[in-house]
Amino acid sequence: SHHRESLSQFQFAGTLWQAGEPGHCLIDDRSIYSCLFKTYKDLYRYHYTRSTANMGLLSQGTPMTWDEIKQLTDYIREHGIIQLIHLWKRLKDRQHDVLLWGDEVECMVVRLDSERKRAQLVLRGKAMLEELEAISEQWPDTGAGKSLWHPEYGRYMLESTPAMPYGGSIHDILKVEANMALRRQQAASVVGPNELMLTITVFPRLGCPEFTFPVHAPSPGGDISKSLFFPDEAINEHPRFSTLTANIRRRRGSKVAMNVPIYRDTKTPVPFIEEFPVSDEAHDPEGASAALADHIYMDAMGFGMGNSCLQVTFQARNVNEARDLYDQLATVAPLLLALSASAPIYRGYLADVDARWDIIAGSVDCRTAQERGLEPLSTDRMTISKSRYDSISSYLSNSPRNKPAYQDIPLEMDDHVREQLLAADFDMPLAQHFAHLFIRDPVAVYKELVHQDDETSTDHFENIQSTNWQTMRFKPPPPGSDIGWRVEFRTCEVQFTDFENAAYTIFIVLLTRALLSFDLNLYMPLSKVDENMAAAQTRDAVRQARFWFRQQLPDELPVGSPMVRMPRDPDACLLMTMDEIINGKVGEFPGLIPLVEVYLKSMNLELDDHCRVTRYLDFLRMRASGKILTEAQWMREYVAAHPDYKHDSVVSDQVAYDLLQRIDAVSKGSVTEERLLGEFGPRGCDSCDTCGEE
Repeated sequence: SHHRESLSQFQFAGTLWQAGEPGHCLIDDRSIYSCLFKTYKDLYRYHYTRSTANMGLLSQGTPMTWDEIKQLTDYIREHGIIQLIHLWKRLKDRQHDVLLWGDEVECMVVRLDSERKRAQLVLRGKAMLEELEAISEQWPDTGAGKSLWHPEYGRYMLESTPAMPYGGSIHDILKVEANMALRRQQAASVVGPNELMLTITVFPRLGCPEFTFPVHAPSPGGDISKSLFFPDEAINEHPRFSTLTANIRRRRGSKVAMNVPIYRDTKTPVPFIEEFPVSDEAHDPEGASAALADHIYMDAMGFGMGNSCLQVTFQARNVNEARDLYDQLATVAPLLLALSASAPIYRGYLADVDARWDIIAGSVDCRTAQERGLEPLSTDRMTISKSRYDSISSYLSNSPRNKPAYQDIPLEMDDHVREQLLAADFDMPLAQHFAHLFIRDPVAVYKELVHQDDETSTDHFENIQSTNWQTMRFKPPPPGSDIGWRVEFRTCEVQFTDFENAAYTIFIVLLTRALLSFDLNLYMPLSKVDENMAAAQTRDAVRQARFWFRQQLPDELPVGSPMVRMPRDPDACLLMTMDEIINGKVGEFPGLIPLVEVYLKSMNLELDDHCRVTRYLDFLRMRASGKILTEAQWMREYVAAHPDYKHDSVVSDQVAYDLLQRIDAVSKGSVTEERLLGEFGPRGCDSCDTCGEE
């Protein structure tokens, strides 16, 4: 009732604002902004902790062990579907929601030890989060909006979002970079001496000896991750995270295992075989038995969920628009993974991949040996082709454009759930989607939340929904809220600079507008989407890999688009470079950015606004063309040129220390890296009357 009352106040304040003349309102600006901010922040926090976010339900309570949960898996699945059906009946016909969207940027806190030339991850995220929550409320209004801060998996990690969602206006789009810069300023105000807040995807020496501050040793004989490299103390203090880590391992029947191919430099040993720490076999019988030669071995959830990313969530007008956006963006997701690639270093070694996706997929892969097809089925229901963190396995739309031929990969389903949803007026694509998600067991359950009112709660549904981490997430409205049907775009790797993060965010937002405005059709077989996901992670994918993409996007291109020949087969897919897909291929493919630019022209923007938006698109044009490097490729060049690098694939403490110092300088704009950012990147504010300086 408290939050419904707050919502009424929020709506009333909005009505007062709209009742005024343009540029004015009926009550004092500061009063109404304060009212709007405090009320919306209250609502946002409530729904963040009760629904999806990145790590799912972050509730207060007593987490259950896997032995306790497995007695309740059928009960939770059954009641999760009942909750979904009640929600569907209430909200399936909801219409006319406005475009709202927001970004999530994750970061890490790093300590630089200048005496030992060593970088470490700082394990005080909880204390910093408390400081940031207080600071963000009191931060002066600079026109960039407000911010919210949230916990993440690693004790060294933080996540930030805008305090209020953005709308569809160009002015909201142009606030993105400033709001990200505001969050960076806030984080910088709470870090200690010799500490940095960095938006990096992977800490280069994660899992190496003494990589945390304070230093903690791994606990291979413990009861949580049992890792040889990643100490349990690096996991967020909230009991959900450690319990989730242990439950995934226990359900799987072994430690998680990720083997990433080593980058073979001129002096890399052949074969590359690591010597691992020796642990007490009685308490750690697995040890490093899953390690492969010529690979970098990782054995804990922290090697995946302890990485950072950039995500964007959109509210659609209705459920059908959300389903369309989910499908269309799913085909683009691998491209943005490759274009934002920023993860070439793991456990202090250069890898032969540039992106993190498969590492995260492996880090939460709770499938048993039977489900992975390694043993004959005896106690498990089915083999499952993918981890619960992976690419999508089906399209969602009920449109005729979503043809059965596109479903050419395995789609394991709970047949009972599918029939139950069909009987409850779900159409086949939507029933299959949820029946696929619900082949998974719950892995994070609170004793206090086992028994619920299925008509008003969705906790059991979200328990499984929010622990299926796919390239796209389809998000039903939370119960009792004014939030609509949403989709979340999940593949981007976080970038060093606010400019880069804003560029990717703005491009994705504008692409959704072009998709809907021009009714673009990006459907192609899901096997080709999966091929693209694999290609996206390869070394230097932007310049070296080729990607499948549909050639004919609409039946008729919008006025002002580049001229291309229509293929004889309207469903034909071309194998193209990143440059050709993003910027266009003469006579054959218009390019995604040229189509976004056609959409921008239809907005009749002011010249200054148009120039500012175009700057972001021009940057992505250059990166897609290979004229400026992805962050992964830039890091490879930096390491290769470092005097302490021995060309043996080892990224030493000294190299990592200098690399992170350089990244910090780049993020602040105090150094220029033209190979990375070209003529773009961080820059000071324009000269203005406020301070009279650049």
